[in-house]
Order: sequence, then structure tokens, then C-alpha cells
Amino acid sequence: MKTTLVIMAAGLGSRYGGDKQTTGIGPHGEPLMEYSIYDAIRAGFRKVVFIIRPESKAVIEELFGKRLARFHADNGDAIEVAYAFQDFSSVPSFYHIPPERKKPFGTAHALLCAADVVREPFCVINADDYYGMDAYKVMHDALTRLPADGAALMVGYILKNTLSESGTVSRGICAVDNGVLQGITERLKIGACPSGGLWDEDSGVKLSPDDTASMNMWGFAPSIFPALKRNFEAFLRAAGDNPKAECYLPSVVDAERAAGHLTVHVLKSSAQWFGMTYHEDSAAVAESLRALHASGVYPETLLP
Repeated sequence: MKTTLVIMAAGLGSRYGGDKQTTGIGPHGEPLMEYSIYDAIRAGFRKVVFIIRPESKAVIEELFGKRLARFHADNGDAIEVAYAFQDFSSVPSFYHIPPERKKPFGTAHALLCAADVVREPFCVINADDYYGMDAYKVMHDALTRLPADGAALMVGYILKNTLSESGTVSRGICAVDNGVLQGITERLKIGACPSGGLWDEDSGVKLSPDDTASMNMWGFAPSIFPALKRNFEAFLRAAGDNPKAECYLPSVVDAERAAGHLTVHVLKSSAQWFGMTYHEDSAAVAESLRALHASGVYPETLLP
């Protein structure tokens, strides 16, 4: 069964301070999403969809699209490439965008923008996170068995392994029972608590370092798109003229789960996760990638 990797790369990266989706961070200047693409193809994915800003297409096509067009998997399969654009043109006509609004409407809106180019079971990820090859293998194998409706997948990570030494992070904190997601709460400002341990600074809620965190590595059937559309329109009606409101994919998944429309299976993976929330994270990420190349996990060149 053909599976697709969907990469959300339209975010502005305000906390990072630059366009981290295309920042060279590997030993030979590879952006993080190059590792995601390489790992996904090794795991069995045969199509890549980039969700980007329209003005980014030329850069993404040069960095990845043209190279993937001449890349073949180990079994000889060609890799299909498609593009989807996250901008205000995809917002329903009933909603009037606040003049001061600059950023897109978040990850749920981003994925909804890819509805016309994704027709296969798919995995969706952030462009600026490293998930590890094992996570893609686990996800790919589960996607080949995913029902056409009513089920979804998520790779869960241990919260303490997803933090940044440079500042607070935003994570979806998951309640899991027997491998099935029971609830997910978006915590937007997770950091070290003055009294010890971890907490969400916004709410004051203490968190366990071993909590399961969603890093936006989800698996869906194409039947998820009508639910995304319905939830995004409800979000817009509630958001009003708030110029900073965002519709988060974990929140939509949890709403569908709570309504009994979706069963989310949480996949376990031994993969290492790291990302670049802040510019100061880049040195540690670069060293981690260098070590992975040196140990033979990655060849000197990922894509031709």
C-alpha cells in the first residue's frame, strides 16, 4: 500500500528567529526535514507532500523537489512530490481576517490545506523536528493496516526527552490507556518549575517528566479531512478577531476522539527526538546529527 509523508513547513518560526525549516544544520548543510524525508523513504513511504507558504515554493523545490524527482528507493520505486499552500486564500469566506494577522492559523489549518493532494494513508510531521528512522518504520507499518475511517495513529515521546535548555516549549500532553489515547491537553509554556520538576507556566499545572507528549507525528486516513474542515470552521467562529488564535491539530484530534468519531492508537518508538524551538538549540542539534553520521546511522549524502 502506498503511504505519504506530509511535511508542515509553512510556520514562521517566531521563537527561533528565522526560517528554521530551511536552515542547514547537518554536517553538510542539510536541513532537518532532509533527515525526515530520507528516513521516511527508507521506511517505505513513496510520496512527499510539502505544506508551505506560496512564496517558499521555489526554495523548497530547489532544496528537495528537484532532488527527489531523480531519487529512487532501494527497490527502484520513484518518489512522488506534491505541494500544498497554507495562506489566507484557503480561509472560508464567512471569516474576516484581522488586519494585524500575519501568521497562518496553525497546524490543523495547515493539514487541511493538503486535502486536495493527499489520497493515501499518510503521516504528518513538523518540518523542524527530528523524529528518527524507527518512528517512521513503526508509523509506515501501522498505516498499511489503518482502517479507512474511524482510526488514527500517533507516535508518543517521553516529555523529558523533548525539552529545550533555551526556554519553554509547547507540547500536547497525552493520557494513554492500553495503547489508546484517552485525552490530550495542549500545554503552551512547559519549563522547569521553581520548586522542582516540570510545569506549564501558563496554567500552573505540574507535569511528570515521563508524561507522553505529542510531537505532531500523526497517522491518518484521508477520511480525516472532513473532520478537519468542520473543526477549523468552528474554531474560526469562536476565534473572532483574535489575531494570534491558532487551531492546533492535537486539539482537533482530541475533539474527534471525545466525540466518539476517532480512536487514536499511540505507537511506541525507540527513536530519538530533537528539534530547534530556539536559535540557541542549533548547536546541540548539529552535534547530535554529526554523531549520527559518524556512527553510520546516516551516509555522507542523504539525497542526490
